[in-house]
Amino acid sequence: MPAANAEVPVLIVGGGPIGLTARALLERWGVRALLVEKHGELSPFPRARLLNVRSMEIYRQLGLAAEITADAFAPEFGRIRFRDTIHDRDFATAAMIGVNAPVPESPVIGVVTSQDRLEPTLLAAADAPVRFGVELIELAEEAESVVALLVDHRRGEETRIRARYVLAADGANSTVRQRLGIDTTGPGAMGGFTTVVFDADLSRWCAHQPAGVYFTAHGLFAPLYPEGGWAWFVPTPEDATRTDWPELVSRALSPGADVRADVSRVQHWVMNAFVAERFRHGRTLLTGDAAHAIPIVGGLGMNIGIADVHNLCWKLAGVLHGWAEPGLLSTYETERHPVAHRTLRQAVANTKLMLDVQNRRREQLQSSETASDQVELPWSERYFAQLGLVLGATYHSDTDTSPETSDTGPDYVPTPQPGHRIPHLWLTPDRSTLDAVGEWFTLLTPDPARWERHLTAPWPLRIEPLPREHIDLCEIGPHGALLIRPDGHIGARWRDRSPSDTSLHHALTTITSGHRHR
Repeated sequence: MPAANAEVPVLIVGGGPIGLTARALLERWGVRALLVEKHGELSPFPRARLLNVRSMEIYRQLGLAAEITADAFAPEFGRIRFRDTIHDRDFATAAMIGVNAPVPESPVIGVVTSQDRLEPTLLAAADAPVRFGVELIELAEEAESVVALLVDHRRGEETRIRARYVLAADGANSTVRQRLGIDTTGPGAMGGFTTVVFDADLSRWCAHQPAGVYFTAHGLFAPLYPEGGWAWFVPTPEDATRTDWPELVSRALSPGADVRADVSRVQHWVMNAFVAERFRHGRTLLTGDAAHAIPIVGGLGMNIGIADVHNLCWKLAGVLHGWAEPGLLSTYETERHPVAHRTLRQAVANTKLMLDVQNRRREQLQSSETASDQVELPWSERYFAQLGLVLGATYHSDTDTSPETSDTGPDYVPTPQPGHRIPHLWLTPDRSTLDAVGEWFTLLTPDPARWERHLTAPWPLRIEPLPREHIDLCEIGPHGALLIRPDGHIGARWRDRSPSDTSLHHALTTITSGHRHR
C-alpha cells in the first residue's frame, strides 16, 4: 500500500456511542484521535434505550452524567410492563434495578434515554476531528503502525491514514473485523426486525403507568423522549417494502380502536448474537458490536461496549505516552472477552424469559381465563437486577492473590479484592471513591504521609486520603492502601504494613506491563 497522507496515534472507525465515548476518553488522556464514520451524520434512529449504572459512572467520570440525565426520562420509567395490548392493564411487570431508583452500591443511577439523544452529547464532549461520510475499505499492518485506506463518499476521494493503533467500533457487520478475517461464535443472526418511529397520543393508557418498554402481543413499544414520540419494534414483514406502516402501527396499538399513528422513520435491521473469537489483531482492537453483538432484551449491548473502551483507552494512552509496555494491550482481550460471553448468555436468557412470559399469557387467554388473572412469572425480581453483571465484572491481571470467579449472577456484593471495581464509598458527603478515579492511578490510604515517600515515576499517580471509618470495608489496616487503576478496578492491595521502597513501583510495573504476579 502506498505511503499514507497523514499520521494519527489512534484511528477510531465508527461514530456510534462506543466510538464517540472512546474519542472522549482518549482526549482526556491527551491522545490525539481521528474518528471516521461511513454515514453522513449521526444516526436519527433511537436504537439502544438504556444506560445502566456502570455506564453512568463512566460518564460521571467524563463530566457528562448530569447532562445525560437532564435529557433522559425520570426514574419511574425504569420499568418493563407486559400487556395484551398497549391499552390493557399490566399482566406482569419488572423494575430495572439501578435505573428505577438509586442503589446504595453506586453514586449514580442509570437512565432510560434514546441513542439518538445521547450521541450529540458525546460528539460535543471532545474536540478531536470527526469525518462523516468516510468509510474504511482497506487495512494494512506494518511493523510500527497500521495504514488504512479511506474513501470520502461526499468528495469521491481516497486517502491513506497511518495510525499507531486502530480502534474498530463499526458495528455488528464490522468491515474491520471482516477484513482481518476474525470469526465469531454464538447463535448469529436471530431474525430481521423493524423499528418504526411514530407520534401518537397514548397518554390515556401510559401516563399513569410509565415504563421504558411495553411488551405486547403486537410488538414492543417504547417512549422515545420525555417530550414525546414513540418507537415500535416488530419482526420485519415478508413484504416490508409494500407495507402500509401507519396502518400497521395503528392496528398494533389498539386493534379495533381509532388510534392514528404518524410515522416519521422506518428502519430494518438484524438482531445478532455473537462474540468475536478475538478482540485484537496486531495493532487493531475490536470494541462494541464489532466485538460482540448482544440481543436487545435487557439493554446490555451498548453498555458493555462503553465498558470495553473504558477498559481499553487508558491502556492505549499508557503505551502511547510511554509509561506502559505494549504488552498491556493484551490484557484488553483477556479481561473483556469473558465479560462478553457472560453478557451474551444473560441476554439470551433474558430473551427466553420474555418469550416465556408472552407464551404463558397466550396459554392463559386461550384457556378462557379472565384478563385480570396474573401470570406466574418465570423469574424473581432479582433476575432483572443484573448488578452482578454490570458492577461485578472481575479482572485478574492484578498483583494480589484473589480467587477466580465465574458468573456472578444478578446479585452484586462489593469487595475490595484486586481485580474488582472499587466499592462505592463516600469520601465526603458528595464525593465517592469512584470520583477519585481519573486520568491517573489512585492510591487510597488512611495514611497518605507514609505512602508519599514512595511516589514513583513515570506513572500518573495520585494519593487520596481514605476516611478511617472505611478501612474495615476496604479490608486494610491504618497503614494499608488500595491501588486503583484508571478504570476503577483494584490493581493491588497492601493490607496493613509499611511498604518497602520498591513495592509500589513493582505493582505499577507489573500492572502496566500486562504481567500477572501471584
